[in-house]
Amino acid sequence: MHAPRILQLAATLLFIGELCAQPVVIGSFPFGGVQREYRLYVPASYSPGTPAPLILNLHGLGSNMQQQELYGDFRAIADTAGFILVHPNGTLDPTGTRFWNVIGLSTVDDLGFLVALIDTVSAQYNIDPERVYSTGMSNGGYMSYELACFRSERITAIASVTGALIIPRFNACSATHPTPVMQIHGTEDPTVPYGGSTTSVGIDALVNYWASFNNCSPSPSVTQVPDIDPNDGCTVEHRVYSGGDGSSSVELYKVLGGGHTWPGAIFPIGVTNQDINASKEIWRFFSQYRLGQLVGVPEHGAIPTFTAGPNPSSGEVMVRFDKAAWRTLRVLDALGRCHFEWSGSATEVPLFLPSSGVHILHVSDRHGSSAQRLVRE
Repeated sequence: MHAPRILQLAATLLFIGELCAQPVVIGSFPFGGVQREYRLYVPASYSPGTPAPLILNLHGLGSNMQQQELYGDFRAIADTAGFILVHPNGTLDPTGTRFWNVIGLSTVDDLGFLVALIDTVSAQYNIDPERVYSTGMSNGGYMSYELACFRSERITAIASVTGALIIPRFNACSATHPTPVMQIHGTEDPTVPYGGSTTSVGIDALVNYWASFNNCSPSPSVTQVPDIDPNDGCTVEHRVYSGGDGSSSVELYKVLGGGHTWPGAIFPIGVTNQDINASKEIWRFFSQYRLGQLVGVPEHGAIPTFTAGPNPSSGEVMVRFDKAAWRTLRVLDALGRCHFEWSGSATEVPLFLPSSGVHILHVSDRHGSSAQRLVRE
């Protein structure tokens, strides 16, 4: 689950990063007793009046948020497509290696952190809760599958580049809605073997699982990607499992002869395919899907519908629903800390904002989730 060893290219990466005109926002908030960091890329085209998609882009083992921002680069795509990018940092293990806790050997709650991160960004920017996606390199790909399996109510679709799932988590996967999945993987990956290992499920088995879970056609369409760069040492086979519930699909870019790398990266490390650009293909894939369509809610239907007021308030707020249904409410402050959580089917739920400033009310039910800013004066 290691990321490519790109530390020696840090000076080059920093120079490349400085060429990007749009600045990043560096933020942090405490979670689980640790100050968690992230980098936020907001395109110049962002308008507070228009809900923007959000992509989590997760680094690999031993890498970090800035290296992933540059290595698996979506910034130019975000500039034209209008989505917001967030690159969070994993935590450090006892050896000083930065990681995502996908094996369970650590007590770090990365699933909880990433959900809190989504809420934190949503409190600061107008994020479309139906268009939240996760991708990542290697260990970050594993973490994206963790989100798809165990926090699917917050994630519309995922894409993994050279990542997989460890076998116990694969066996326990419990997604609650059809989940579009893209996998990009080299057949000669020495770090996360294509055929699987004693710890990780094989890529074909992983892809077939999601195709079956989504009720896609079991027979994929298979095309050979044109070999536009015969000198990169590999070729690509593209498999598409279509026709799933909610129009979901599963796609596999099988990089024949490819290594543990991000296709299309401007600085190849090992056998790096240049016939496709992973970042462009991932956004093409993500851009097809909204959470509402995957759970059977019409595109223009509210999921879920509620009112909350008064807003602004002196602290006391009543949340009202038009009908009874089982749902979960959470109130977080601007730092992502949860101050209130409730589950039930009541049509009126009183809550109290503990401090002045902006809070985020997150409501989820079987149809999906939505959020609203609440202000205490």
